[in-house]
Amino acid sequence: MNNFIAKVLPQEGGYAGTKSGAYSAAIALSGLLAVVGIAFGLHAFFIGHDQAYGVTRDVPWGLLIATYVFFVVTSTGLCLVSSIGHVFGVESFKPIAKRSVFLAIVTIISGFLVIAFEIENPWRMAIYNVISPNPTSNIWWMGTLYGAYLFFMLIEFALLQMGKHKQAGYLGLLGVIAGVAAHSNLGAVFGLLNGREFWHGPYMPIYFIASAMLSGCSAIILFSWIGYKTNGWKMSPAYKQSLTSVAKLGALLMAILLFFETWKVLSGLAGQPPGKYAAMMAIVSGPYALDFWVAEIGMGMVIPFIIILSVRAKNMPALFVASIFGIIGIFFMRYDLVVVGQVVPHFHTLNIVGQPSLYPYTPSLHEVMVTLGGFGLCTMLFLMGERMFRGHLSEDH
Repeated sequence: MNNFIAKVLPQEGGYAGTKSGAYSAAIALSGLLAVVGIAFGLHAFFIGHDQAYGVTRDVPWGLLIATYVFFVVTSTGLCLVSSIGHVFGVESFKPIAKRSVFLAIVTIISGFLVIAFEIENPWRMAIYNVISPNPTSNIWWMGTLYGAYLFFMLIEFALLQMGKHKQAGYLGLLGVIAGVAAHSNLGAVFGLLNGREFWHGPYMPIYFIASAMLSGCSAIILFSWIGYKTNGWKMSPAYKQSLTSVAKLGALLMAILLFFETWKVLSGLAGQPPGKYAAMMAIVSGPYALDFWVAEIGMGMVIPFIIILSVRAKNMPALFVASIFGIIGIFFMRYDLVVVGQVVPHFHTLNIVGQPSLYPYTPSLHEVMVTLGGFGLCTMLFLMGERMFRGHLSEDH
């Protein structure tokens, strides 16, 4: 192990000299962004959410809910992708296991930070989740299952660091079970709402799992490239092959999600179903069309799919570019899902005088800064982890 690290790190520059200074500066800047985001979130507590955030009684879920969903979806996806190797024994996925598990922990912690500032009294959630459980509530199950999921992932990562791969595999399996349960339940939070026709339907939990794995594939490629480039390390052939396998899986998931998107649009337009049709028109040709066609479909699926196929998933810089497009597109996918599901008035078919055709929503400065704070925390923890755990190197790496 020590000989392997000695062969890879010193000649690649490690953390010496200017590279070390730039790396520390990146940690400091991302940490500063996290602190600023936390400050805006705390300020919202004092002045009131109705004053600080752009959400309203008509559109109660906004950018912070979308960001929370983005982070926890990515975390679950990273857990599922890592489990392919060290839980289910697929050799080509084993080299990415440690970094994927660590990133799964980092992203869900970042998601918890964002949702803490979205909830007006977050401490009550932790207390009453235990002393006053409500098993009939999807929201209660979401908090409980994600708490268990984070616990399993922390133990799994600790066991991986100690080299106890067999025991880590057992914890990884528990993490996969908890993650899939939590994430499908998150999909049910939307899918079981009869009053929101755009969300309602049995396909939502399945769609969430598929899109989570795509998020995980994009994230591990993106962060792996950043980790190696910022430290000047040379990527081993085994790790390159692992990222190639991840990219191929991502391309398959993009094709599957394009299938889902096609039928989602068709089912929302055919027969002009009340509520769902108005929301679908807002996405297809209305105020959210740019988000949908350019970001969600184009950047999130079509462009990365073309890039991966054109390089046969073997060109690392190209895969890095594809992962950037994918992450941006997936973020807009979450935003569109959360916001568009609420903008159609409940009584839109009754032609009520003075009622808008679509409710307006624009994220406030506080929402934007808390969101950036979440990304700052995620970046800071990732960079610190790369340094603390020496790039998550192992004999399989």
